[in-house]
Amino acid sequence: MGNRFVKTEERVRVDIDGVTVADSTDVIALHEGSLPIRYYFPKSDVRFDLLTPTQNTTRCHWKGDARYWSADVRGRLHADVLWGYDEPLPGAADIAGRVAFYNERVDIRTG
Repeated sequence: MGNRFVKTEERVRVDIDGVTVADSTDVIALHEGSLPIRYYFPKSDVRFDLLTPTQNTTRCHWKGDARYWSADVRGRLHADVLWGYDEPLPGAADIAGRVAFYNERVDIRTG
């Protein structure tokens, strides 16, 4: 399948419109084929005060059912920019209770 979870050894930070929305040294990177690396943060390291759950859901055949959040930063809505798997399938148990951002829609810094 080519998918693998790797515990990062570095700090990972996510900014949206210049505001830090996530900052953690406890991140799991998912290397999933040709997709960009996705960084899964513990929810405790994400600013949920800037996030609102949406009705959007998706199904991944190997991770399970995902739900989404939108971010409201500096008066600008970033729809469905964050997702997580509350009960991932057994092969993706490493990301239970974690959330990830679309790299293409936020600023992610590592190191």
